[in-house]
Amino acid sequence: MPKVLIVAATQNEIQPLLKIFKIDVSGAEGLFESNSEPNLFVLITGVGMVNTAYYLGRYSHNLYDIVINVGICGSFNKNIKIGEVVNVVTDTFSEMGAEDGKEFIKYVDLNLGGNTLFNNQVTIDFTSLNELKNVNGITVNTIHGNEESIQKTTKLFNADVESMEGAAFFKGCHRLSENYFQIRAVSNYVEKRDKSKWDIPLAINNLNNFVTTLLKELIK
Repeated sequence: MPKVLIVAATQNEIQPLLKIFKIDVSGAEGLFESNSEPNLFVLITGVGMVNTAYYLGRYSHNLYDIVINVGICGSFNKNIKIGEVVNVVTDTFSEMGAEDGKEFIKYVDLNLGGNTLFNNQVTIDFTSLNELKNVNGITVNTIHGNEESIQKTTKLFNADVESMEGAAFFKGCHRLSENYFQIRAVSNYVEKRDKSKWDIPLAINNLNNFVTTLLKELIK
């Protein structure tokens, strides 16, 4: 098996995976190794782009053949089903920019240098990964729940899904691996907050089933 790092914000999102591959997570955050697969590691970062960037930087001296960001997300796109697992191929820091009255100026239009849009990088052909829907993501500090801001954001960024870590993961992976990608399962639609419509258990179950299949594909 190639050397693989699974990056997740929370233990809860990958609890079934931890059990299957005998990964003992002691403490809320940090780097942990599988007791059944010697080349499989898990990094729990905590929620948010700052935590993700911090922990990827902290362990940047470690190199991996494959790094995979896994977690749940909200979907702007109603053509994506609740519980569906998707491949987030592009991700951007959508909140970086400037306000000009009621208008939002995207970072790219401020001419400050640098970049806020990042892509996955995959040089290995994965049968299971190819079966997923490719989507565009945005990374936010504040999950959207206001119709006006939702409409403005989807118009500006053509986003399918949102998370609180994805773009930070892509940015932090340049030193870690030649193969890195982001797999997420949709737990809810991005709309006025109503958790009665969410299905986090379904998203977590589908996510872990997919990642387990992917890892077993690598083990063969």
